[in-house]
Amino acid sequence: MTRPITAGVDGTQESLAALDWAAREAVRRGLPLRVVHAWRYTESLATADRDTQYGWVSDGVGEAVRTVSGRHPGLEVQVDVLEGGPARTLSGAAEDAEMLVLGSRGHGPLVGFLLGSVGRHVIAETTRPVVLVRAGDQPAPEAAGRDVVVGQHGGPQDSAAVLRFAFETAAARGAGVRAVRAWTLPPVFAYSPGSLKLLDDAGGLEPYEKQALAEALAPWRERFPKVPVAEHVEMGSAGQVLLSVADRAQLMVVGRRAHHTAVGARIGSVAHGVLHHAVCPVAVVPVELPTQG
Repeated sequence: MTRPITAGVDGTQESLAALDWAAREAVRRGLPLRVVHAWRYTESLATADRDTQYGWVSDGVGEAVRTVSGRHPGLEVQVDVLEGGPARTLSGAAEDAEMLVLGSRGHGPLVGFLLGSVGRHVIAETTRPVVLVRAGDQPAPEAAGRDVVVGQHGGPQDSAAVLRFAFETAAARGAGVRAVRAWTLPPVFAYSPGSLKLLDDAGGLEPYEKQALAEALAPWRERFPKVPVAEHVEMGSAGQVLLSVADRAQLMVVGRRAHHTAVGARIGSVAHGVLHHAVCPVAVVPVELPTQG
């Protein structure tokens, strides 16, 4: 089944920027574009019945879609105006998509995203990648010299979904991948004889982290031999290290552990920090926790 790239549109400038981004990405990947708008009948508008209100919404979405279609004449576009709350509607639409693209208001010219309740809910609940795009995002010419930056952690299986998304996106754009792995000094009580031997074999903590990153990247380098890869290993918190190279990114890709807590699904501290401070679009990719044997 061919999954479309789906954009959530609500008429705001940020959602129109997301629609433009989604259309460009659909063209790059040779995929259809699906445009989804969630609406609810408003009984307080006494002069307009359900059909009239639906017509207003459809006309507004249609105008935005016609603009995008004019820029990409060969792009296959499907438009769905679905009745329901935006969080649940967009979460449902994401499940059938290659990725869901949403707009987000920026805090200002130098800060990242203002993630509202809808965005938080969708990112936390969906099992598909979600891309956040700021209002005013443009396909700037200088982006051609920037990488798709991806955060890598754990072993090869832990970050396979995130690396796959980054390499596929870079390949579609003719861009490079900058893979970032952050590390910190573990508590002394975390050391075990087995872990100490691994560190000795690797020559120390930093060489061990570099080796771990190289091993995680190896299958993706082989699968995408034309994608240039830069490896970045640095001591520090994952969020801080990723943001330190954000100015070199045309897209930032981070993982979100796909698990629930007693208070519901969560985005995770790394994704949360990057979303609030990155100035480039950010893709959040769900990562399944390994099963315990």
